[in-house]
Amino acid sequence: MVAWLSSVAIDDRVVMCTIAHGEIPFGLGRLAHGRRRAELEVKAQKLFDIMPSQQRRGLPLDENDLWMAATALAINATLVSRDSDFQGVAGLAVVAP
Repeated sequence: MVAWLSSVAIDDRVVMCTIAHGEIPFGLGRLAHGRRRAELEVKAQKLFDIMPSQQRRGLPLDENDLWMAATALAINATLVSRDSDFQGVAGLAVVAP
């Protein structure tokens, strides 16, 4: 996976499905504690940092809103929603119709 991701061109788009997002922590939890697990946990955390970032800023999202925001961020899309909770997500482009 690392080799493949390293070969992705700068203008290519990579999107993670929500099922993979759920399976990564599960798989990490099954690994024995050690250097490999610790390294993978650091990499996974970089992928999943939106929720704690929002909570630290006092702007928590419910789980479904989190998935929508994370998906829009992952594909560099604009999220269209009247929900004002999305306005506080760093880096998220939001249009409120």
